[in-house]
Amino acid sequence: MKKMMAGLIMALIAPALLFCTVYAQDLPIVTAIEVKGVRRIEEGAIRARLSQKIGEPLAPEKTAEDIKIIYGIGYFDDVRVEIKPFEGGIKVIYSVKEKPTVIEVDFYGNKKFRDQRLKEQITLTPGAIADITLINDNAIKLRTFYESEGYYLASVVPVIKEVTDTEVRVTYKIEESERVKIREIRIEGNENISDRKIRGVMTATERGLFSFITSDGFYKSDVMRRDIEKIKDLYYNSGYIMARVRDPNIQLTDDRRAMIITIYVSEGEQFKVSSVDIAGNKAFTEDELRKLIKISPNKVFSRELMSKDIAAITELYSNNGYALITISPDIIPDEETKKASVVYRIHEGDKFRVGRIEIMGNIRTRDKVIRREMRLDEGDVFNASLLRRSYERINNLQFFETVDLSPRPRLEENVVDVDVKVKERPTGFLSVGAGYSTVDRFVVMADITQANLFGRGQYIRLRGELGGRRTFYELSFREPWFMGKPVSFGTSIYRLTRDYGAFDREATGFDVSFGKSFWEYWGASIRYGYEETIIYNVRADAPQIIREQEGKSITSSITLSVARDTRDSFLVPRRGSRNAASVTFAGLGGTTAFLRGIYDSSWYFPVFDASTFHLRGRAGYATGLFNKKLPLYERFYVGGIHTVRGLGYGEAGPMDRVTGEPLGGEKQLIFNAEYIFPIFPDLRLKGVAFFDAGRSYAAGETIGSDLRYTTGTGVRWISPMGPIRIEWGYNLDRRPGEASSRVEFTFGTFF
Repeated sequence: MKKMMAGLIMALIAPALLFCTVYAQDLPIVTAIEVKGVRRIEEGAIRARLSQKIGEPLAPEKTAEDIKIIYGIGYFDDVRVEIKPFEGGIKVIYSVKEKPTVIEVDFYGNKKFRDQRLKEQITLTPGAIADITLINDNAIKLRTFYESEGYYLASVVPVIKEVTDTEVRVTYKIEESERVKIREIRIEGNENISDRKIRGVMTATERGLFSFITSDGFYKSDVMRRDIEKIKDLYYNSGYIMARVRDPNIQLTDDRRAMIITIYVSEGEQFKVSSVDIAGNKAFTEDELRKLIKISPNKVFSRELMSKDIAAITELYSNNGYALITISPDIIPDEETKKASVVYRIHEGDKFRVGRIEIMGNIRTRDKVIRREMRLDEGDVFNASLLRRSYERINNLQFFETVDLSPRPRLEENVVDVDVKVKERPTGFLSVGAGYSTVDRFVVMADITQANLFGRGQYIRLRGELGGRRTFYELSFREPWFMGKPVSFGTSIYRLTRDYGAFDREATGFDVSFGKSFWEYWGASIRYGYEETIIYNVRADAPQIIREQEGKSITSSITLSVARDTRDSFLVPRRGSRNAASVTFAGLGGTTAFLRGIYDSSWYFPVFDASTFHLRGRAGYATGLFNKKLPLYERFYVGGIHTVRGLGYGEAGPMDRVTGEPLGGEKQLIFNAEYIFPIFPDLRLKGVAFFDAGRSYAAGETIGSDLRYTTGTGVRWISPMGPIRIEWGYNLDRRPGEASSRVEFTFGTFF
């Protein structure tokens, strides 16, 4: 191709050279340059790229280069050069023929997917240049899309039809064929690692009974490429550093509706580690670095352990200003001893400080609201962990759809500028609607919330609920930085009425709170609350403990709380924990006096790529003081979607023997274990499988005894209206009068 191009160029320039030798011994001067045939692109835009300039002698090599440059722009099918005498020199004329324009993109033969769905998969649009490479690339995109949906035999052929000399229509002719399922995945060549372990790391699976829900069981080339790498990692992590995994062989069945995938493995020998060395370190001693290294001599080699070592060493350096730290592992195998030496070669680079912190993309939110969440200040020594924590804190504000913190090193000054790019999302919330809760029955709701009032990060909410068993109104306000200081202030007023079955309760109150964060993950708060409560409509057969508290009471209380929260996200955490303890003392005036304490511990562990394992434990204790009874509404009622799912409200605790009414307990112990997994990630819909255990206890009962157990499953959706939970719980030790299972629904904060 290059020889043909060179021949064409010389054929075009040869007449000019002959002309030049006739007129003069030296090459003539270029006195003008013209570009002919352009319509959609400015002539000046082409002339600016040319290497041949006016006033210079004609240079054949430059003219040849200019032809390549014009072709490279991508707008032209043909480029020719003419040379004519002009004003004592010569004029160089570049004659071009522009590629036609695509005026329409359509599809033929598609039955499974509408045109609009297919248009979403391609980048070719009307008005684009009819570039054959671009047209073919989009045919590949369509073919890949069909393959990902199970249509492995689908074919896509672009057809270009000329409408005029300057316009074309592109039609993608599609033959969909039938979907081809994965009937079997075979592993061959493996002797030391079982088929089960290899399949366990793969995403691709054979078509199964429930595949219609998960859309598994179809061949996807990108998934298979990742699976091949996962199989390699499995071998490398088991010491088989010479292992090879070939691309899969795909064999269609006779009816062409299923495929058998065969993956060939060459394991090689297993290697152990002979020695671990460190080279290039200056900022830290070898002893300091060796404390971070987990891979060790005489152990089976593991690339996963080696990667963790590199990550740990990198974190140590990057947390101390070495923003450009790189570590290159050198693995030297010895075929005779079947051992490999590992050398961590460290390239430290210079120590960096934080330069400018630029905040971009915030339209409503004020800079200071974002900047005060940054754990790094301008002039600080660069620290990658603090940069990561800054991202978590800004993201946890929940004011933004996306948050991106991009460090930009300036090598000449040894500083790192940080670009904080955010994309705002609406923080105002207006909801008027109705729903059904298994706790409160039919509910009519109205909610006006602004989580970022005036862009200052302040929170205000007006909320009302009218239900079959509960009516609630609340106005609340929270200022996270009170008077410009890192101290939060909050207040609320509310009114509540609720039917508990054996009695009704009406409560009106307000509270005021102050909070302070300290260190990085700790926080403490103090809250004063005042509430007037009336217990009325007490049934004649209500238990004695309920009848004793009929009438009006006043609670004046103070609550002290402390918490440590390391969750990476407050709304959908995947890692980290939250541990909180609170103690409420009532008796500062009023008619009630009690002490109530709660400890709550939640832990999140990432599993696989997008799943999470969640463990939660709660313990509580409450008692009346100064010879006064513990109020009914301060007792612990265990059972329901917020405590032990699958049991009714208060069923996991003391019950009246005559009426069966829940009495609540003075102590509680609750355990929840959940496996949370994605169903439709794009829709933020997740599934959950859980196991619950818990109970509340009367004063004389031993905490931890006679726990109630349930299990179940459900779905969770981060909907535009807020988080929604629908969960089914099965009662593992059903007792007289109890249902075997319960379906429960609620919306609000996940626990």
